[in-house]
Amino acid sequence: MAIRRTSALVGALALALALTGCGTSEAGTDKDGRGETRAFKADNGKITIPADPQRVVATGYAVPALIEADAPLVGISSWKRGVPMMDDETLARYKKLTKIAGEQAAETNYEAIAEVDPDLIVIGVPAPVLGDIDVERLESIAPVVAIGPTVPSAWRELSHKQADAAGSLERFDAVKAEYEAKAETLSEKYKDVLPELKMGHVGAYGEVAKGTFHREFSGSWGPNIVEDMGATYYGEVQEPGPGSASVSEYPSIEEIPDSLGDADALTYSVNADGSVPESVQYVMDSPLWKNLPAVKAGKTFPIRYTEAATYGQAKQTLDAAAKAFAPLLDQ
Repeated sequence: MAIRRTSALVGALALALALTGCGTSEAGTDKDGRGETRAFKADNGKITIPADPQRVVATGYAVPALIEADAPLVGISSWKRGVPMMDDETLARYKKLTKIAGEQAAETNYEAIAEVDPDLIVIGVPAPVLGDIDVERLESIAPVVAIGPTVPSAWRELSHKQADAAGSLERFDAVKAEYEAKAETLSEKYKDVLPELKMGHVGAYGEVAKGTFHREFSGSWGPNIVEDMGATYYGEVQEPGPGSASVSEYPSIEEIPDSLGDADALTYSVNADGSVPESVQYVMDSPLWKNLPAVKAGKTFPIRYTEAATYGQAKQTLDAAAKAFAPLLDQ
């Protein structure tokens, strides 16, 4: 179920934007009259699902969202990319659950899914990636709802829909409340600092071989959670497209001064362990970067966990950002 933020994913996210639906609730019973059902609108249409599912299979982005929501999972896809952002409790459950698919959508094991006997399957991949999955075969096992990523900041709504489909909103809402309380506290703490700065962000998905860097704007992976603390990111994509292409772009390295020269402060994505990705180091090694006013002023800040796509993960992003921005409180 790999949907890394490569250029291919960016395209997939762009296409997925127009295909995302939303949940509804129309009560009924299943064809055997064994339980209540409801209609649920997802990327793959309006699906009749159990009103109170008891055996859920999750793939892709639905994996961390539904583990965190304490959904009744009986099988998940592998989701190694999210392991660095899992707390001990989440990681223990992730390891324990039966794996019914690998990192790639094409690695879906239909026999393994049938064996765990789900009453609902939640697919959390971009709509275009559904082509790699035999959805009709899955539907012969259990109702299938596809709720995949669109724009980076949409994880809030998408994870809510995934938890709603799985009947697990109680725990979801509790973690959401914890996140919002933390964001409000940090927003108050930095209210005299962050809103006063014009900020720019360098993401991790530029391509060194092509001589490009990843500039992210408001609502993109790097900025969207930091913005909940009161940070403001200026500028906009020069040639916006749908989905993630509306909030990030890939200028050539020579365009660093034009792209980031007006920033008062700069943030940049780092790995979960704090190390700098090659694509970001490529930018930081450039003399053009070193001549930027924000860099000369010492106002550059690494941000960890910019891939966060659940409220639990995003709490870690807030903590990491608060630690990075701490020197601003002394100036």
